Amino acid sequence: MQQRDDEIHDVAVVGAGPAGSSAARAAALAGARTVILDRARFPRYKTCGGGLIGATLAHLPDDLDLPVQQRIDRVVLTCRGRRETTRSADRPVLTLVNRAELDERLLASAARAGAEVRQGVAVTAVTERDDHVELTTADGPVRARWVVGADGSTSRIGRYVGVRLAQTDLGLEVELDPGEQADRWKGRLALDFGGERGAYAWVFPKDGALTVGVIMAKGAPEQTRRYLAEFTAQHGLDGLAELRSSGHLTRCRTPDSPLGRGRVLVAGDAAGLLEPWTREGISYAVRSGLLAGAAAASGTTAPSGGSAPEAVLAAYTRDIGAVLAREMAAGAALLATFERWPGLMVRVLTTGPWGWRAFRAITTGDATLERLVRRRTARIGLAALGRIVS
Repeated sequence: MQQRDDEIHDVAVVGAGPAGSSAARAAALAGARTVILDRARFPRYKTCGGGLIGATLAHLPDDLDLPVQQRIDRVVLTCRGRRETTRSADRPVLTLVNRAELDERLLASAARAGAEVRQGVAVTAVTERDDHVELTTADGPVRARWVVGADGSTSRIGRYVGVRLAQTDLGLEVELDPGEQADRWKGRLALDFGGERGAYAWVFPKDGALTVGVIMAKGAPEQTRRYLAEFTAQHGLDGLAELRSSGHLTRCRTPDSPLGRGRVLVAGDAAGLLEPWTREGISYAVRSGLLAGAAAASGTTAPSGGSAPEAVLAAYTRDIGAVLAREMAAGAALLATFERWPGLMVRVLTTGPWGWRAFRAITTGDATLERLVRRRTARIGLAALGRIVS
């Protein structure tokens, strides 16, 4: 669908993942004339464990038919493949979905809110004019008063804004046919910590597939592949048929990285917004997308004709700083702790009740990582454990 030469939208969102669809929905609900663009056609595959924590679930649209594949209430924990312990909960600690299905339904929700959807449209350049932004695409220019960049970790919009990165990690993932092991993994996942500094691995069960993945700092691809192979064999999965394999980079912003430039904002992976320790990004995508969409809409729909660009960016930056930036800072502090003491994670989760209660509180949404880390008991406990864990 090609726009008229003189058509200017209020808000254009680039990227239709959880951040982009959330931004488009928020902007449309605020009364902004909104268009969302994505270079892919949905449904499309996305490398992702597909784990939804409570913070994600709390911010999803009310009209969303969540495509749940598994609800997890048992977690198998190991440290470097050893000290296996299983912890259980009286309610799900994680909800697992197929990202292709989730993203397609979030995009449909944005469309129901009034956003115009354009698929198969790649943005190749960004140009700011006096009172709008022009996006260059193969289908012709798309113009809008405001742009929200939500085009992933390799974001073109992020480069335009000047996003600065503090951490880049490589994630590798395989999807395996569970075969006769399907029942073994129902309601159960596995986590391993300490294979390499700052690295961990997981098994997430889905309908008809087991998602097995590892993540560690970029720059050691052979070690990353070896960790994945060893972890897969550890759980007796190395003989299963491979359905798909993939990899991706995750990137975390520096604390002072810009969240916008002129009339352009960034959200989700495009902004480097994700938790540095677990590299959980879906909750950051949804929450930052909602904030960015609302901020962009405020630049066009206020009674005076919209807030000034400087005021919009300042408000969005404050909103991100109030919650998400604090959570990222807590995650970065924990990552530094566990890089120093690789066995600490499993010891915290398996020794006494506090660690497991904290894990459940974070995953269910009863608490945030930032609030837990600020507690005096947590600081004392981590320091004490650090003295005895090698």
